[in-house]
Amino acid sequence: MTDILIVEDNEELGALIRDFLVRDGYTVEWKTTGEEGLVALKNGKFRLMLLDVMLPGFDGYETLRILRKDLGIPVLMMSAKNDDQSKISGLDAGADDYIEKPFSFQFLSSKIKAILRRNYGMTEEHKSLSYKDIKVDLDDMTVRKGDKLIPVSGKELDILIYFLKNPEKVIRKEVLFNAVWGSDCFSEISTLTVYIRWLREKIEDDPREPEYIHTVWRVGYRFGGAEN
Repeated sequence: MTDILIVEDNEELGALIRDFLVRDGYTVEWKTTGEEGLVALKNGKFRLMLLDVMLPGFDGYETLRILRKDLGIPVLMMSAKNDDQSKISGLDAGADDYIEKPFSFQFLSSKIKAILRRNYGMTEEHKSLSYKDIKVDLDDMTVRKGDKLIPVSGKELDILIYFLKNPEKVIRKEVLFNAVWGSDCFSEISTLTVYIRWLREKIEDDPREPEYIHTVWRVGYRFGGAEN
């Protein structure tokens, strides 16, 4: 598995980012268009994607929307646009974080480490998370229920991973929202309720009588454990 896929059309900047990350100890692949990035994701495995917003052909937002249909890979968007709406568009499209150009490589490094820590904060011996018959493979970020592959990706997958790391614990809505979206996110906490509903529809036999994701009235959620 390669650590980082860079999608950046500026030749000079792309080379600088690649060389810095290699010196920082990461394995890196660099593409210059969104289309090339999607092909690379289809043919290989990566732990993180650095995705520029302004790209020829598919821009960063469109590239992200397409990959989020199938993949839960963490994505850090890069852009010279620093207005709030650009950040909101990136986060709503499924980005895990957003970094404004120009940035220092030290700041980029801290962003990358934080995302990897949130998404892969486990020892190398643990390549999967599971509870009962729900299992997430952390190498290819796929979800199975028994032998059936379940199409869970993006924020739904982030929520599920957080639940699997904290089974049978009562988790406040604010805590779960901040863990998945970040405390400085522009989305509303009500967004969490929508994603919980979508996730239930995918992993529960009967979303109206959930076996896994239980609502704790006026508090938040609990994954697994006895019914309330």
